Amino acid sequence: MPMPKATASKASATPDLPEPANYESALQELEGLVARIESGQLPLDDMLAAYQRGAVLLAYCRGKLEAVQDQIKVLDNGQLKPWASEE
Repeated sequence: MPMPKATASKASATPDLPEPANYESALQELEGLVARIESGQLPLDDMLAAYQRGAVLLAYCRGKLEAVQDQIKVLDNGQLKPWASEE
């Protein structure tokens, strides 16, 4: 007799966490998650939840950086220029 397929339960789903207040708080939370994951001390379920939250935070940070980059292009007449160091 074939074994039934496993279904995802609500207990294993990650809860909807609030969107970060800003880029800096998202980056700080992401760095903390990376450190916890790299420590190797998280149980598997917690590691998966941390990875999923990290993916959300990474997408948020990338979106914010792309928006800023687009604003810089507008300010520089459509050309993205390298940052010049001020000495």
